[in-house]
Amino acid sequence: MEGNVSKYYTAIYDVAKAMNSTLNVEEVLKTIVEGAATAASAKGCALMLLSPDRKSLRHSVSYGLSEWYLRKGPVSVDISIAEALKGNAVAVLNAPEDDRIQYREEAKNEGIASILCVPVMLREEVIGVMRLYTAEQRYFDMDDIYFLGVVANLGAIALEKASLYQSLKKDYEALTQPKDFVLEPMPF
Repeated sequence: MEGNVSKYYTAIYDVAKAMNSTLNVEEVLKTIVEGAATAASAKGCALMLLSPDRKSLRHSVSYGLSEWYLRKGPVSVDISIAEALKGNAVAVLNAPEDDRIQYREEAKNEGIASILCVPVMLREEVIGVMRLYTAEQRYFDMDDIYFLGVVANLGAIALEKASLYQSLKKDYEALTQPKDFVLEPMPF
């Protein structure tokens, strides 16, 4: 397990480096999911954000998963590993047979055996989940859970940073746009 911890530190370093070197949130999120999957020797990884009505999860970025699997249908927050949306990590040993998995047959066809799901939190609010998918059944230990939790939180920070940047950019553009002024004659 010592090797995994070293891989995890390297992946966290790479994510932090990407966050510090670009304002392109998609690039940072891709670095996060690819780095997480690679460091954990997993089949794939996905970051899903809550829809505005908070009833479904939308794939924001993924690595190692087929387009077919990503487009399998809406991911309901009430059905699919709902416990993660309450702020808890959830480990699923046998995804194709676990009732907490909404699309069990699709998971089987995609070659997914186990899933680790952690909440993506911005301050105290859950805004989505990050899932790590393995091709072989796997018991996830605390190192795996903490690692995925760290990168999920870095993802939330990257999303907030991008949102703040866009807001500042919009405000700056509004302030620097030429305005049409009408000068009224002075009454003297």
